[in-house]
Amino acid sequence: MIIRNELESDVETISSVTRAAFESCPYGNHTEEFIVNALRAANALTVSLVAEAGGKVVGHIAFSSVTISDGSQNWYGLGPISVLPEFQEQGIGKSLIHGGLSLLRALGAKGCVLVGSPKYYERFGFKNLPDLVLDGVPQEYFLALTFGEEEIHGMVMFHQGFTASGGTI
Repeated sequence: MIIRNELESDVETISSVTRAAFESCPYGNHTEEFIVNALRAANALTVSLVAEAGGKVVGHIAFSSVTISDGSQNWYGLGPISVLPEFQEQGIGKSLIHGGLSLLRALGAKGCVLVGSPKYYERFGFKNLPDLVLDGVPQEYFLALTFGEEEIHGMVMFHQGFTASGGTI
């Protein structure tokens, strides 16, 4: 398996992988593929990596900048992350996360936020920061990873591409 930057020729495959990864997800509204496409169309994908196995794209991860009400700069949001169902639980998501976080650090990022399972994401160093809030999301599922000692607090806003549904924002 290799982790690499997405290519223009990967765009349709990334949509298929994302759709398949979330197809049987019991929560959410199944807009993940539209979010990725909206972020790409807005030139808001700071990092967009694919996992390739046997010459086939089997996973994808996206990172885009977020806005924080305290004025903190260089913070990013992780998501969506997608792995084809038949390739899940094989370390592909873990490799995508490590690769993406490494690239963010190299870009001078101060940290990363996400909405997800604390049980899963704590292994990467993500934790709940009580002074950092994402409106409408239960606090225990909004997690952050700081890359330094910077104190951060306030409301976080993801790019408007996260409101995409059916291909529109």
